[in-house]
Amino acid sequence: MKNNFMVTLSSSRIWQTTAHASALAIMTYGFASLSTLPADEWIQRQKGGHYQFLTIQGLVVALLTMAAALVTDFLPSLILLKAIKRALFMIAMPLAVVISSVYWTLLAFMPHLILRPDPATTVPTSSSTVPSFQRIPLRMDLALHAAPAMSLLVDFLLFERKYPKSQARYGATVIAAIAGLWYACWVEHCAQYNGVFPYPFLTYSSFNVRIMIYAGASTLALVSFWMLNALHP
Repeated sequence: MKNNFMVTLSSSRIWQTTAHASALAIMTYGFASLSTLPADEWIQRQKGGHYQFLTIQGLVVALLTMAAALVTDFLPSLILLKAIKRALFMIAMPLAVVISSVYWTLLAFMPHLILRPDPATTVPTSSSTVPSFQRIPLRMDLALHAAPAMSLLVDFLLFERKYPKSQARYGATVIAAIAGLWYACWVEHCAQYNGVFPYPFLTYSSFNVRIMIYAGASTLALVSFWMLNALHP
């Protein structure tokens, strides 16, 4: 009986460690691949560089969350690190939901709001060809815009316990408000120097509309966290 329990426990730990290591590797690949983008040099010259993109900020927090999870897989006695990982998750998961839902929706239906035009097709010409957009390789796209949300969702539902009502209600609300305010101030600050926002839909929007976008994204993040926590078995 004891041996069967140990085998089950070991198998569960192996699956958990494999999931964390795989997620960390995929997201690290996505982050490392940023330097291969044709627009990398131009982005690096801008205020904020790649970090003006919510995608990259969300990716970094997700990376830190998975790294903390992987360390605690090998050192489960590190109670403080487990607490840090759960705190990071409260930021990472809602961010990943916002990033994935907004990105893939706009990419599918309104790509001009999320992708920059390809300079090679925006030169004035008599051709009636519709300008194309700067796209990134699919596997890099998935590593940046799908892997964080999927890996965090799997980790939470399979390997983590749900958050107490007080943490979910008050802690998540404070975190969503602070994160939303931080990014709003940061991206507005960068745009003052760069002349454009990292995402076309922000550049095309007036200040009042952008405020509504920031508020809406923060609300989506908070509600998504509440829903996931409520669905947790």
